[in-house]
Amino acid sequence: MVLHVGDVAPDFTLPDQHGQATSLSAQVGPVLIVFFPAAFTPVCHDELLALRDVAAEAQAHVWGLSCDSMFVLRALDDAEGLGFPLLSDFWPHGEVARAYGALDEAHGTARRVTVLVDAQGRVAARWQSSPDLARDPAEYLRALADLAQT
Repeated sequence: MVLHVGDVAPDFTLPDQHGQATSLSAQVGPVLIVFFPAAFTPVCHDELLALRDVAAEAQAHVWGLSCDSMFVLRALDDAEGLGFPLLSDFWPHGEVARAYGALDEAHGTARRVTVLVDAQGRVAARWQSSPDLARDPAEYLRALADLAQT
């Protein structure tokens, strides 16, 4: 299933890197969900460092989401001080990534998909790039600014 702009974003609850349950439906305001394949890989690492800057500037919740365990995500956050939630879609493996059309079934990892969910729980924007190509964080800030204008 691939989500499109205007679709209702599937609700979910996942543990963050500290084991705290995080639910989409419990958030107030927009949420930027950035799916990434694997912690500690070069492209993902660079993307998450750039996302740290977006999270500091954005008027939205910013979440990284992968199929890694919360323990791996905790190690990454401890090493880099990312300062935003890293959600673990480890078990049932890839369930949320699958619901968002972001699961690479052949590899058991999330694809590089980003979904911006507006305050009403609808998909406001969606991006996808190839596994070896980092996404441009400036696109996130533009989409968030556009969303704030509506």
